Amino acid sequence: MLYEFAPAKLNLYLHVTGRQANGFHNLDSLAVFAGVGDGIRIESAQLLSLIIEGPQAANLARESIESNLVYKAALALAKKLNLSPDITITLTKNLPVASGIGGGSSDAAATLRALARQWGLRPDDARLAEIAARLGQDVLVCLNAKTCMMTTEGTTPINPDYIPHTDIVLVNPNKALPTPAVFRDFREQNDAFSPHAPPVRKMSHATALAQSMSAQRNDLTAPAIRLMPEIGDMLKTIAETKNCLLSRMSGSGATCFGLYPDRSSAKQAASQLLQAHPGWWVVPTYLPAREDAMSPGISTETI
Repeated sequence: MLYEFAPAKLNLYLHVTGRQANGFHNLDSLAVFAGVGDGIRIESAQLLSLIIEGPQAANLARESIESNLVYKAALALAKKLNLSPDITITLTKNLPVASGIGGGSSDAAATLRALARQWGLRPDDARLAEIAARLGQDVLVCLNAKTCMMTTEGTTPINPDYIPHTDIVLVNPNKALPTPAVFRDFREQNDAFSPHAPPVRKMSHATALAQSMSAQRNDLTAPAIRLMPEIGDMLKTIAETKNCLLSRMSGSGATCFGLYPDRSSAKQAASQLLQAHPGWWVVPTYLPAREDAMSPGISTETI
């Protein structure tokens, strides 16, 4: 049996820099991976099957197995290698669905990493990246699961020393917010474009990270709030917790996060948020994800 961690992907900022002739938007974002996520388990079997379990599994109940990115990734890699995919994949779904933290994409990427080990491929085998890109740009970003600059043109790795260990709290209203709807609202409301952010410089502690990110923004916040006003409430509530350094939405929402100077502050904030809003999904964790959490057979703490 093989296990692979599928970490949540956060957009510390996300600028919409323009629109292409085909209607798609140009993006500029700093992506980083957190110490909480889903899990992928691979076991030999007589045929390909996907089992979904975990606290968020019910939110995928209406989706056919064949349409799940995990299933698609496994099928695509097996076809590429001309192998029979005689495996059972178990997805432990901890992250909310359609929540702006790359859950489905990270699951598919983790599946590719696990199957590479299962079928004797090198982690840098070009076929893995080829399949990931075909499944979506986010899957390709999640394949390496390392801090990077994301633009429409591609990704640029960031020196891992540039992003300090930072304690965070993730918050979601336990409601899905489809990405296409957010972009459509952005377009229809003629929201303003932003310039590209300056290059990332080395930051030595969480306060420096928060100060640097506060100069940027998430351009999808306004349309997300128009579609789901609760996001505005979450951002305000997070910002009001003790010692919060920065409150922001990730991706297209609805997950928001707070940055904190230490673990104690993050845990205290999470407790306060859960007590006031027991229906929310609230998880204290950290960024960037540790290298050992990505290693074979090692899980990450979810606190």
